[in-house]
Amino acid sequence: MSSEALDAILQRLTATIRQDWDLSLDRMVRLLGELGDPHLKIPPVIHIAGTNGKGSTTAYCRAILEAAGKTCHVFTSPHLVRFNERYRLGHPDGGRLATDEQLVAALENAESVNNGQPITFFELITVAAYILFAEHPADYTVLEVGLGGRLDVTNVIAPPLVSVITSISMDHEAYLGDTLEKIAAEKAGIIKAGSRVVSAPQAPEVERVLRRKSDRERVPFLYGGEDWHVTRENGRLVYQDEMGLMDLPPPRLLGRHQFVNAGTAIAAIRAANIPVSDSAVAKGIASAEWPARMQRLGPGPLVDLAVKDAEVWLDGGHNPGAGVAIAEVIADLEDRVARPLFLIVGMLTTKDPIGFFKPFAGLVRHVFTVPVQASQAGRPPAELAESAREAGLTAEPAVSVSQAIQLISRDWRFEAPPRILICGSLYLAGDVLKANGMMPE
Repeated sequence: MSSEALDAILQRLTATIRQDWDLSLDRMVRLLGELGDPHLKIPPVIHIAGTNGKGSTTAYCRAILEAAGKTCHVFTSPHLVRFNERYRLGHPDGGRLATDEQLVAALENAESVNNGQPITFFELITVAAYILFAEHPADYTVLEVGLGGRLDVTNVIAPPLVSVITSISMDHEAYLGDTLEKIAAEKAGIIKAGSRVVSAPQAPEVERVLRRKSDRERVPFLYGGEDWHVTRENGRLVYQDEMGLMDLPPPRLLGRHQFVNAGTAIAAIRAANIPVSDSAVAKGIASAEWPARMQRLGPGPLVDLAVKDAEVWLDGGHNPGAGVAIAEVIADLEDRVARPLFLIVGMLTTKDPIGFFKPFAGLVRHVFTVPVQASQAGRPPAELAESAREAGLTAEPAVSVSQAIQLISRDWRFEAPPRILICGSLYLAGDVLKANGMMPE
């Protein structure tokens, strides 16, 4: 019954309150005050904002802390398959997703106290996270920003142990601004007096914005490539800062960008003065998992539609910065084992499809564009295919991911089994995991 109860309350909330973003903190502050300010009673926070790499950096922070014997709550968004994925509660044996019963209780509490007053869906489900995290003891909280930073619903917390800024690039321009400087200013809103700041390497104009905000708040600013360094040497991750050097295994997550994300997490934990050993850092980096980030899919109903020995990969990246990072991973895979590459892409209307496609020029044999069934904001496949063609790729629409895989298998001939990458949207990634029978834990 608990699963049915959770489904019922989510359906009711979806039908009765706003689903859009409204960047204002007044409603959050009011409701949290009426609930006794649970956001001020959660364990000490590592607060993470950025355009790309937030989720991976969150995963590394959690994995390192747990490898060091610490417990931590984690709040992320969106979920891929199950709503529960957004809420992870600290446990001595490793974090556990919040149960259906726990979520129902927290959501009903927030809904009841709100008593029909104006609120958005994301605000209410974030309030539920604060309720859960305040009720359950843990050593730390890892809190991922939902959108922007300055007016994001996570930015009601007290000054965190450390504010973390991952790579910033163009995305969500309608909400955050149409220049890198404007977007950076919104992300920099999580920088608070009484904390410390760790930033991944950034474009010069972004770095200037982050430094100015840190100076105004009079907080230490630890910048990647200057105050801390991460390099890939002989396949290993080498991290160095004023505290010393660590020779570590490579990140479990694929891609050159994951070395930077892992380094950012290490710098954050060290800046927060959390005691962790080098061996715990090594274990965390090598074991961190984050679904739909260059994830190779195993056998399942969807993958089984592909030709024998085909590789099927999944990534939820959806903006130009993510396109660059994903294309680099594909180029590295191609250098190791050459295979014809096909993209299956679904995107939302709020994203920049041409900017996403451009990094794949010269790498891709053909693109199939598909609808994003899990969102009403999905871009029509025919329109998306035209964007791919404008970026210099050949493309055609398909009615679904499964049809696209079947078309690749039926209509194309290969010199080697193909490499198929499904990408462009986390909503699409969630549908793919579900269709292939894979449930994130």
